[in-house]
Amino acid sequence: MPNFENIDRIDLTKEAGALDGKVVYVPVKSLFLLSMYAATTCGLIYYLRWDTVLLFAIKTVAVLLLGHSVGMHRRLIHKSFACPLWLERLLVYFGTLTGLGGPFAMIHTHDFRDWAQRQTRCHDYFAHRQPMLIDALWQMHGDIRLAKPPHLTIEPEVANDPFYRFIDRHWIAVHLPWVIAFYLIGGWAWVIWGVCAQIATTVTGHWLIGYFAHQAHEDDWQIKGAGVQGRNVHLTGLITMGEGWHNNHHAFPGSARIGIYKGQSDPGYRFIKILEALGLAWNIRVAKDLPHRPQLQWAEGAQPHFKPDVKLCPSLQWIGRQTHLRS
Repeated sequence: MPNFENIDRIDLTKEAGALDGKVVYVPVKSLFLLSMYAATTCGLIYYLRWDTVLLFAIKTVAVLLLGHSVGMHRRLIHKSFACPLWLERLLVYFGTLTGLGGPFAMIHTHDFRDWAQRQTRCHDYFAHRQPMLIDALWQMHGDIRLAKPPHLTIEPEVANDPFYRFIDRHWIAVHLPWVIAFYLIGGWAWVIWGVCAQIATTVTGHWLIGYFAHQAHEDDWQIKGAGVQGRNVHLTGLITMGEGWHNNHHAFPGSARIGIYKGQSDPGYRFIKILEALGLAWNIRVAKDLPHRPQLQWAEGAQPHFKPDVKLCPSLQWIGRQTHLRS
């Protein structure tokens, strides 16, 4: 498995700036989300039943676990494990059901943000520095237009994949089969709770976790020279499928395991290990497998928050601390 990091998609030889730019309104993105909010409000008033709530819970967990965390983030973006192409496509398809956009859009958004946050200074859009209401409007209803954007090239096997090209182009229409199926089974109540409420929740939740995961906070790891550091959002590890441990992720972006300490729940990694047991996942990378990053350092004065459960990883001895990571 190649040692692939998402930052390799950015051409660092060309001049680009992460600071100068403006946030613009994106009508399709905004109106789509507002329609989901409106439908969810109707669902809360007229269709709040045990079956609709159960449907909402199952669909939301499936989309977040299989799609966003495992499919889009850990597989497609970071290549932290390998799997059959049919399975990758299925997981990425579920990731599109979050309502955040298609695979190409998700790669661009993620990689641009990672690149910007690693600069000494970046626009407030990337850093989530504005008050919550402004940041919510920016992130969920707009987009950033940089004066000098970086050049990003998606790897050919993804960019030329006909399935990915289709679902990226039709990222809203991919919900229609679910709308039809749920309507035939449970009427508009199931459509609202199984599609609209799920999208409203996953889009809003994605922004909310992103906002708190980039606020100033003393955590274990720091990226030297980066203008924005990641923050572990405690108590959210389970509901985010492990994505809430964002300080860990900034430190080890290529790791399939984001909850790297004992006590940090990571359902996404557990699911990948189940796939491995079934012979459907291999070459799973964890923090101890990643190459040395000179800019990664242990935060000054930080103390491990969790009891270690394995010996010191030899590849991390350069940190100079008795830091223990889970395999």
